Amino acid sequence: MCYKKLKGLSVSDYIKQLQSFEEYAFSWDEILRNCNSPESTLRKELIRLVERNEILNLRQGFYLIIPPRYQNLKKLPLELYVDKLFMHLGKKYYVGLYSAATIHGASHQQIQQDYVITIPPAVRDIEKGNTKIRFFKTERWSERNIIEKKSDAGLYNVSSPVLTAVDLVNYHSKIGGLNRMLANIEELSEEIQLEDLKALLSWYSNKSTLQRLGFLLEEIGLEETYTNLIFERLKQDKFYPVLLSPKKGEKAGSTGNKWKVDVNIKLESDL
Repeated sequence: MCYKKLKGLSVSDYIKQLQSFEEYAFSWDEILRNCNSPESTLRKELIRLVERNEILNLRQGFYLIIPPRYQNLKKLPLELYVDKLFMHLGKKYYVGLYSAATIHGASHQQIQQDYVITIPPAVRDIEKGNTKIRFFKTERWSERNIIEKKSDAGLYNVSSPVLTAVDLVNYHSKIGGLNRMLANIEELSEEIQLEDLKALLSWYSNKSTLQRLGFLLEEIGLEETYTNLIFERLKQDKFYPVLLSPKKGEKAGSTGNKWKVDVNIKLESDL
């Protein structure tokens, strides 16, 4: 969005304009388009505002506005800037994993960082003070399993309950293991809708992850209508034994369950 360019308009003035429209982020290119001061003056003002904790240089050329109500935390909620960040990056995205689980009410754990999934190439994780964002990449997803949520700053993308659950299982070894997320999956299972699951099964192709998800949902006690849909999808092609939690050098043995999941860890949910 471009605003009226005034002679000598300062960065602080521009930030006030943004906040009047409930915007909480801006880029260096925006500053150049909207402020008519010399570049050296603009850069010095940006540095001064960063030092005063009024803005945060999130990554090169992209800044967050930290209004007074968030200055003690020294961070901004992800939903206030994630859409503008990815417009700046020119990439598709959705808020996922524990961040999405929290949005859907599965807030069993207080998360210390945010999680976003995007398309390749990989985006470097961000750790700036109290702002920590982990980025994961995936080749494809269906917009049918993406929900638009509304924040004070506008709309942003979040994985649906079932896509959140399948991503938690898929990435579990990188984000703390199955037992850490089991309570989240149990809470998410109460939010999964049949149409959401049918949409996922129409495009999701990682059979081993679907095997693990189906096994876990059955263990949790989700009604058979849902777990049978997953099993019928798996039966369309051959599927083979997998470890519930993959470990290097360990192969799946006998399973004793229809999902062909070798339960090689003790499941412990603290719900």
